Formats: sequence, C-alpha cells, structure tokens
Amino acid sequence: MTAKPLPIALTMGEPAGIGGELSIKAWHRHRRELPPFYLLDDPGRIEALSETMGTPISTAAISEPGQAAALFGDRLPVLPVALNEPVISGQLNTNNIGAVQTSIEMAVRHVEDGTAAALVTNPIHKETLYNAGFAHPGHTEYLAALAGFKGEPVMMLATDALRVVTVTRHISLANALQLLNAELIVETVATVHRSLVLDFAVAEPRIRVAALNPHSGEGGNMGREETEIIAPAIETLQRLGLNVTGPHPADTLFHEKARTEYDAAVCMYHDQALIPIKTIDFDRAVNITLGLPFIRTSPDHGTALDIAGTGLARESSLVAAIDLARTISANRARAAAK
Repeated sequence: MTAKPLPIALTMGEPAGIGGELSIKAWHRHRRELPPFYLLDDPGRIEALSETMGTPISTAAISEPGQAAALFGDRLPVLPVALNEPVISGQLNTNNIGAVQTSIEMAVRHVEDGTAAALVTNPIHKETLYNAGFAHPGHTEYLAALAGFKGEPVMMLATDALRVVTVTRHISLANALQLLNAELIVETVATVHRSLVLDFAVAEPRIRVAALNPHSGEGGNMGREETEIIAPAIETLQRLGLNVTGPHPADTLFHEKARTEYDAAVCMYHDQALIPIKTIDFDRAVNITLGLPFIRTSPDHGTALDIAGTGLARESSLVAAIDLARTISANRARAAAK
C-alpha cells in the first residue's frame, strides 16, 4: 500500500502583513491542484480575515500535521499558534513577534521529525524582528540556526525561466565586497550543483558564474576581483568536474538566448541576482534555501504592509512556492529510492 504524501507546513509570517491573505487565497482558489498543507497561525484570526476579504472560509484546528490531509479538501487546516494581541492589518506590533518565531520553530520541528514534507515560509518583517532583539540577518540564517546547520546556506530564486543564486546575501554592498572570496564561491557553486541534481532532477547541471565588475573587470583595469577571486574559484570547480564557466559580464547573462545556455546563474551579491529574476517574473518567483537538512521555499516578496487587509495581494508566488516544495520533495524521494 502506498503511503499518503506528507503535508507541507506553512508558517504565519508577519501577521500584520499579507501572509494570512495569501494563505487563504492559496487554499480557497488552488486547493484542488496543490498538495495538502497546513498553516501555523491563529484559526480565529484566519477566519475573521477571510470574512474581511470577502472570501469566507472555514478552518479546521489540528493538533498534529498528520490530520491535515483528510481535512484539506473542505477546510483549511490550521495548527493553532497563539497571538499575544489582536492583529491590525498593516500595523506592526512587536508584542506578536513571539508568535511569529513560534510558528517558524514549530514548522522546523515538523520537517525535522518527518511529520511534514517541507517548510514554506510566509514573509516576515525583519526590521520589527531586529527591534525585538532578533539576532539573525534574515529568515535563511534563522532557519540554519534552528537546524543546527554549521555550513553556509545558499539562497536560490527560481522561476520557470531562470534560476539565480547569490554568493553573499542580506548585507550591504560594501560588506559583500569584503566577504567575497574564492572559497565561498566554491562552496556556493558546489551546493548549487548538488541541488540541481537532487532537487531539480538536472542530470548534468550547467552553471554560469557572474563577474563582479563591469565587463568582467576589463583584464583588471576595472577591478581585480575577477582575476584574483572569481576565476581561481571557477578553475577549482572545473578541476572537480563541474560544468562551470565564467566570470561572465552580468549585463549579458540574463537575456533570453543566454538563459537557454545554463541551469543556474551564480551572482556575487543580492541585487545582481534579484533584479533580473524579479524583472522576468515578479509574481511567481520562489525563494529556495539550499544546503539545509530539510526543504524550505518561500514567496519572493515582502510583507506588503501598504496593501495588507485590502484583499489586493496576489497569491501566485506563494502558490508557486508550495508547488515547488512538492516537486523538490518528490524528486528527493525518487533519488533516495534509486
């Protein structure tokens, strides 16, 4: 007898933002094509929010993830997480930060103990977390800490048309330049290669590495990072047998024809990767954390406080994140069965 697929854990995110609306829309409009998922949130809040949106739904409070699949077709399964104070859409409240973190921590436990197939995170509001004493640069680093992961997690953004990865993440450009080194590039690209094989079922990954400076540094005349850091890293990766080329000028790496020549592009800093992918497919890009001991995806946008509570938020990126989590889970299961 074939075992039923495990449900996907969906975190609360910033409750004053659009995460609740997205979760409601994802279930209400797409539950027939999506795998079962459950939301870690306050069931009463979700039902009240759905009424405000004009999309009234029923929730089903569950006590453990295994109950989600049987309920999913008729009601949105919600594993209750208590909020300290009522939520007002668009108005941040640091008194509810504990619930945001609890939602994430519970979901991590579920994927680690094998009761959930994957973790999908709604957007958090990092500044509010920082003001409440949050000690991590972002979601990715927090998840790595919860998992006890000692390596360097990698952030990939993916759509049907493009996959991009950043070597450095949520730090200033000045700090990114200080952090950049050949070892970090080698580690990042090696993680990307493994993920393309395991998570995306790409048998022979083709990876292109972007230059840092204009025109790949023009032989050192516009900067020496290409010759002293990036090129040596690429040579190391090639000696390991990986299909990696570069450094490629970033201004010619993302046009339509160029994108057909690789399976992922590795960029040196945040905006170098995120500008092209958000330009190509802003509404459906998915953030995937590579290197963790569990699957984590998320929508590639923020909390959108300015439109929270209006019902205008588009759920397409969250739907894509849930669907991609299912695909990665299935690919990993097939690889494990071989």
